[in-house]
Amino acid sequence: MKSLKFLLVTLLIVVVAMFAGSPYYTAYQLKKAYDANDGATLVSYINFDQVQPNIHNQLTTQFDHTLQQYPLVAQLGGDALTQAADDFITLSVNKAVTADNISNLIDTQGQANQATKELAAAWAIASNKVNLTNLIQDILIQRGDIQAVIQNQMQQVMNQQSGELQSHVESGEDSAKPKLSYCGLNCFTLSGQVKGYPLTLEMQREGLFGWKVVNVVLP
Repeated sequence: MKSLKFLLVTLLIVVVAMFAGSPYYTAYQLKKAYDANDGATLVSYINFDQVQPNIHNQLTTQFDHTLQQYPLVAQLGGDALTQAADDFITLSVNKAVTADNISNLIDTQGQANQATKELAAAWAIASNKVNLTNLIQDILIQRGDIQAVIQNQMQQVMNQQSGELQSHVESGEDSAKPKLSYCGLNCFTLSGQVKGYPLTLEMQREGLFGWKVVNVVLP
């Protein structure tokens, strides 16, 4: 009887330890895949159905906040500007945040392709990394052709971001030891630096011991 109780207690301890330690194991697997340039393994831990809309929501929310700092741009551009920007953000997220693209980025040690450059441009504009006052002159010159204005600005930003992305790929440092922490019973975060950019991954429990990345908190 005592042996049975000891066995049950031991089994319970093991299950609890596995339950509590499972996200740390997943984080280890993610870091291991990243260090080995193993894109296929890394993307297997990502839930793209949740990551895509979460990144899209971050960018559109950031753009709305940024636009509030440029009332004249918002006035001249109106709903057409907001729609054009949202279309660009949607397209860039849909093209860049995919299993194939992320896997390719990991396999090539972060070499940026066109889809990644477009996402970087969307992030730069949404996050007020670019002076939007240039839009005023372009809107006036092109007589309200907002789509053409947006495309022109995005191309300029992509040209600027290309150099910055390349610089980060070549010299940006990665965190040797990311910060790991629970954010709830079924929520876990990994925070660190990737190619010089601060980045936080949010994971969600799937079942008892499984975890998937469901959000990437942009800098």
